[in-house]
Amino acid sequence: MTAEEIQAEWSRQFEAVRARALAGGGQPGVATPAQLAGKTGLQVLQAMLAGELPFSQIGQTMDFALVEVSEGRAVFQGTPQVKHSNPMGGVHGGWYATLLDSALGCAIHTLMPAGRGYTTAELSVNIVRAASAKTGPLRAIGTVVHCGRQLATAEARIVGPDGKLYAHGTTTCLVFEMPAR
Repeated sequence: MTAEEIQAEWSRQFEAVRARALAGGGQPGVATPAQLAGKTGLQVLQAMLAGELPFSQIGQTMDFALVEVSEGRAVFQGTPQVKHSNPMGGVHGGWYATLLDSALGCAIHTLMPAGRGYTTAELSVNIVRAASAKTGPLRAIGTVVHCGRQLATAEARIVGPDGKLYAHGTTTCLVFEMPAR
């Protein structure tokens, strides 16, 4: 496929995910403990994609969303906007970092059994190509490297439809039992 065909496919998938989530009643917010009870991390993320659970508000703020999820893998798609620019007109490093952190953390989330959670302990971001509001959609593809009882690591890349690398990053997350509420 050409970069234009890939970009068109990405746009179709992004809009389909958004429509499905909203049709299922999905709204930005935070799921209640009762909504999460008994669900694995993968089941939680699948329910968000289906609109059965609230999705993260940061996605609306930063113009990105979860578009694919499977065991050990999470894909987010975002389109940089002028509002994400630094004073020089390039995309602010925080946009890249937030997109990467979402893909990295959700990749780890897919491997959490019911009742287990995680939090980012370390995040490393390397920006290798400037993006702007003219760049179009980008995808952060996160994959788990290791998931243990106490620590998990993952890596992610932000790429364009032409395969060009814009940024890459890694994370180390602490894994723990979720407190009873």
